[in-house]
Parts: sequence; C-alpha cells; structure tokens
Amino acid sequence: MYILIAGAGKIGYFLAKRLIANKHTVSIVEKDMGVCEAIAKELEALVINGDGCDPRILEEAGIERADVVAAVTGDDEDNLIICQLAKERFNIGRTVGRVNNPDNEHTFSELGIDVPVDSTKIIAKVIEEEASFSDFVNLMSFKRGKLAIVRVDLPEDSPVINKEVKDIQLPPDSVLVSIVRGEEVIVPKGDTVLKAGDDVIALTLIGNEPQLLNLLVGKL
Repeated sequence: MYILIAGAGKIGYFLAKRLIANKHTVSIVEKDMGVCEAIAKELEALVINGDGCDPRILEEAGIERADVVAAVTGDDEDNLIICQLAKERFNIGRTVGRVNNPDNEHTFSELGIDVPVDSTKIIAKVIEEEASFSDFVNLMSFKRGKLAIVRVDLPEDSPVINKEVKDIQLPPDSVLVSIVRGEEVIVPKGDTVLKAGDDVIALTLIGNEPQLLNLLVGKL
C-alpha cells in the first residue's frame, strides 16, 4: 500500500519505520525542517517539509495515489483538517486520525474520520481490562458501526464448555467469528462444540461485551 503520514514526531516516525519494514511505500509530511532532514537520512521514504493542512503539500507528497492517510500530529485541529482534505478533496478511501484530547474523539467520528485513534483511551482500557477482565480482551472498536471485535479465552469452568454453538444464546447482534484451538483455526458452525482453552473471537455491539463475558466465562 501507499501510505501518507502527516506528522513525524515519535508516533509518526515509528509508524513509518514499521510500515516500511512491512514493505509498504510511505511518504511523510512534517513542518519541522530539522526533523525532515533527520528522517530522510534514516528511512527510505519520501519526506516533504511543509504543512499537511496545505493541499499543495499533500499533492507533493503523492496523496492522489495514497491508499491510506494517517494524520498523527500533536494538534487535533490539524489532524482533523488533513483527514477531511484527504476524504473530500482527494477521495482517499481510508483516513486515520490521532486524537490527542479524548474529548475530541466524538467530533472526529461525526466528521467522517474512518479510524479516530485515542491513545489515552486505549492505554486506560488496557489497564482497566488487565485489572478486572483478565480473560476478556477488547481488540478493536468500530465506533461508527457501533461494533466491537472481542476475544474470550474459555476457562475449564465456562458454562458453554462441551456445548454446540447452535445451543448457545448469544447477546443480541453478536456472532462467533472464529475459534483458535491450539494450532488450529476453526470457523464455527452450528454443530461446532466449544472446548476448554478455546480462544474465541466474536463480533458484538459495543455495550454488549459484559453480557458476552458473562455468557462465555460465567462471571462479570
């Protein structure tokens, strides 16, 4: 993929480094000339010195052929403008915007940013779930669709052990997507029997996660 990253702070730099290592083509837009010069020496990427809110700078960075635009500057307003330009002016199919102030996440979603990334909320969620839901991990939330992908490790005392999928009453608008059993990945069907130790991946509505945990693990 061709990925344009706006903002070359620590997040932008390491994001670019990882994407390049994974064989993606990356261009970077950064206001600070010194940062641009340093990154150009280290990474195999097109580095443009300029303001990502300027359409001409985005064009210079090759936005017209980008598959994804990621705005990860330290300024929420800049990230929002960059993503909106990418969507509305350049018809980019997928935009990712860094949310520095958690209060702005709703605004990002309402204005059409495909993936608003609130690092503060992610870290808080990891801390809270590690403390109180050690066997239930929320992998990714799709805010605009109100859906969440979750993973549940089934303990030996799970109430669904040795039951067929068709006999399990899942919460509304929930579905089992896959089961990882040892080295085997199983696509669950009606007659699939759940076993202790199964790593179950499910899709559910945001807000239904506690019900799903209660059903599959047997505790809140």
